[in-house]
Amino acid sequence: MAKKTVATLQTSSKRLTKAIKMVKSPKTGAYMFVESIMAPELTNDFFNKK
Repeated sequence: MAKKTVATLQTSSKRLTKAIKMVKSPKTGAYMFVESIMAPELTNDFFNKK
């Protein structure tokens, strides 16, 4: 189960994307959110990896 949220951030010279996904903790079984700021081309790799 993944929550896919993408927000586009623009700075003066680069275009960045903040991606947030929900992952299940292997220790407790609780869900937590993982955030990352990256180039828009890398978002699919971020959401596809476990």
